[in-house]
Amino acid sequence: MPLSASDVARYIDHTLLKPEATRADVEALIAEAAELGTYSVCISPNMLPVSVPEGLKVAVVCGFPSGKHASFVKAAEAALAAEQGADEIDMVIDIGAAKEKRYDDVQADIAAVRTAAPVPVVLKVIIESAALEDDEIVGVCRAAEAAGADFVKTSTGFHPTGGATVHAVTLMHETVPGLQVKASGGIRTMADALAMIEAGATRLGVSSSRAILAGDAATGSY
Repeated sequence: MPLSASDVARYIDHTLLKPEATRADVEALIAEAAELGTYSVCISPNMLPVSVPEGLKVAVVCGFPSGKHASFVKAAEAALAAEQGADEIDMVIDIGAAKEKRYDDVQADIAAVRTAAPVPVVLKVIIESAALEDDEIVGVCRAAEAAGADFVKTSTGFHPTGGATVHAVTLMHETVPGLQVKASGGIRTMADALAMIEAGATRLGVSSSRAILAGDAATGSY
């Protein structure tokens, strides 16, 4: 059966990660997410704690957007976010380590965050797929699985190489079928969203949720 707009809404992490975002902006994001029926909001960690309606999850980013943070810093950031009420952590790996095929280091980085924010906190691992070759995507996805992550996620939405692609989502899903896949970055239309879901994404990171769900072409960086 075709997915309705309300069905697609339940895939969405309604996202606001602009550096200039204010607390009032986050409050508006939460209100809009509740109205649209999205799965969660995804915000910067210094916006915690927040009050959300029952059933709306809160995700925060960690080591964002470069991933060039010491593992103990990422771990501390994740632990504080969990303590302040985050249900989910979206962490960025060290993309340079992936490019050098240092997958053991990538795994250790992820494992540090997993230890700091254990289950039931959901851990999503942002791999910046557009910056990686296929074999590197495979390597980091396997590292994420070995480290105990729940999701692999395509992109920060801030990297110049671009965001999610159907090819990357398909490859990620096929590489680690035991993990979920979040597609983020560059999802502008309902057709984009449906294509990512068809490829295997179980979560979508978007900032222009209202426009997408209305069937309009969205603008914006995420």
